[in-house]
Amino acid sequence: MTIHQALQERILILDGAMGTMIQRHTLEEEDFRGEQFKDHKDDLKGNNDLLSLTRPDLIQSIHEEYLAAGADIVETNTFSGTSIAQADYKLEHIVYELNRKSAEIAKKATKKFTEQNPDRPRFVAGSMGPTNRTASISPEVTDPAYRAVTFDELAEAYKEQAKGLMDGGADLLLIETIFDTLNAKAALFAIQELFDERGEKLPIMVSGTITDASGRTLSGQIVEAFLISVSHAPILSVGFNCALGAKQLQPYLQNLADKSDFFVSAYPNAGLPNEFGEYDQDPELMGQEVERYLEENLVNILGGCCGTTPAHISKMAELAQNYEPRKKAVAVA
Repeated sequence: MTIHQALQERILILDGAMGTMIQRHTLEEEDFRGEQFKDHKDDLKGNNDLLSLTRPDLIQSIHEEYLAAGADIVETNTFSGTSIAQADYKLEHIVYELNRKSAEIAKKATKKFTEQNPDRPRFVAGSMGPTNRTASISPEVTDPAYRAVTFDELAEAYKEQAKGLMDGGADLLLIETIFDTLNAKAALFAIQELFDERGEKLPIMVSGTITDASGRTLSGQIVEAFLISVSHAPILSVGFNCALGAKQLQPYLQNLADKSDFFVSAYPNAGLPNEFGEYDQDPELMGQEVERYLEENLVNILGGCCGTTPAHISKMAELAQNYEPRKKAVAVA
């Protein structure tokens, strides 16, 4: 069964936060270094993507926790897996290996669960985060024309990442947490170029981020503008994640679902951060809020972002069984 076929039959459950789960473990600098990076000159603690190389056992166990909770799709541990993001740690040279290995780890976990229940295949989404630079906005207040990165530099970085994810066995690619649509366009351009070179393609998920109550992305687009900006691409789904809790995200998700001819995804945070910057919305309360999505027939793919855990995903999976998937979507091959 392909993911297109699965989406026609039921609401698919995406996993929850990787970073939240990693933080539950008491990891030290040595965990991030491992043997491979024991002599690296820069501090590496906090580079969560690197754990795919130095603590693959931990990353696989997190994937399996989410799969056991009911996730149909797990994301690779590669949110910061571009040469642009890894430059902060002077690890640009390991990006291909990092992405390939991350995909292999996730694939090993999904294969295990698919073999246990072949009628319910599980899928690996290659996570492609926004990088820590923006192509549309100047980081310098005094120089609005300045850009810290070019479109071509972004495309090159995304292409390298996508190649590693595909070689590692990813079933689809997920361009996520998009705060600047030009960054996402660079990713889409790079992916299409790679598809053309390889003579093969994977489904593509696109997920933007509404940054606040203004209802806009960081680069200033409203929901409709964001949708139009990515609709030229042959994408599987479009949706929103991060920044907002389920309740705060709903009006923007409603707007998107009303207008989109693609499958629609949503994976909000576990509420809004508290005064300590932590997410403390429990699974029951988050479940009540995301059930509104299901009642209003807004989504085809549902999961969690910051602060969510296997318990949150388990609650979503339980609820989703009682609802039909959004039918307005048209599958894009």
